[in-house]
Parts: sequence; structure tokens; C-alpha cells
Amino acid sequence: MSTLFYLSAIVSVLSTLIAITRINVTHALLYFILSLISLAVIFYSVGAHFAAALEVIVYAGAIMVMYVFVAMMLNLGKATEDQERVWLKPSMWIGPSLMAAPLLVELILVLKDTGATEMGHAVLAAKQVGIDLFGPYVLAVELASMLLLAGLVGAYHLARK
Repeated sequence: MSTLFYLSAIVSVLSTLIAITRINVTHALLYFILSLISLAVIFYSVGAHFAAALEVIVYAGAIMVMYVFVAMMLNLGKATEDQERVWLKPSMWIGPSLMAAPLLVELILVLKDTGATEMGHAVLAAKQVGIDLFGPYVLAVELASMLLLAGLVGAYHLARK
């Protein structure tokens, strides 16, 4: 069981890194779908079968299909690929790397400790997260969905000729 967990974790991290560094948007989306599927395997291997199914159905299925349609709708061409090559120069990674370093340190500290409660964090069950999301935080969830919809409509209007 732990071999499956670590193997899928390695695949998830590598496919995410490859997705970030791809110049072609379609290739990046395909690697990101692979990352989401390997994350579903991680959920399954730790006993969260429902979360694994939701990961595949909701994220790798519905949301990534929406991203593919947006990428097709925007019809990014050669000029965009040239701009991506400029943005992906090694010197452009310095700022994001400095911002991500504290997160990496925190992740290592959390993985080094066996329990999340030792660092002062409470462990929440999936039921409690669902109750919170659709209870007191339902407005924030609905605002996030409206923001995503507004971004999609705005991208359509900006890309239309």
C-alpha cells in the first residue's frame, strides 16, 4: 500500500512540474490531468475512496474539460508560444522560487512530524469540511464559483475577434 502511495506521489509531483514548464497549453493540460489522476490514487491508497472518485469525476473530468474548451476558444498561436518561451527563462523562476521556499520548509516540517496535531493544527474529517463548506461558508463557495464564471465570460470576450 505504501509503495502505491509513494509511486503515485512521485508521478503527481513530476507531472505537475512538467505541466508548469510546458510551452504548449494542450500538453500542459494533459500533464495536469495526469497529476490529478495520480492525486486520486493517493486519496484511494490512504482510504479516502469517495475523495478519489470526486477527484477523477469533478477535477480530471469536468473542470479539465472546461479548461480544454477555454484553451480551444482562445486559439493561442505562435505569438503566444514565443511569449511563453520568454516567460520560462531560468531567471524568471527566481521570484516564485523565493516565495515557495517557506511553503517547502513547512511541508518538510509537516512530513517530518507524524501527526498534524503536534504542530497545533486540528485534523478535520471530510464530513466536517462538507458541513463547513455548505454551512457558514456557503457564500464564499458560491462567490468563488461566480468568480470562475466571470473569468470564463471575460476570457471569451477578450479572445473574441
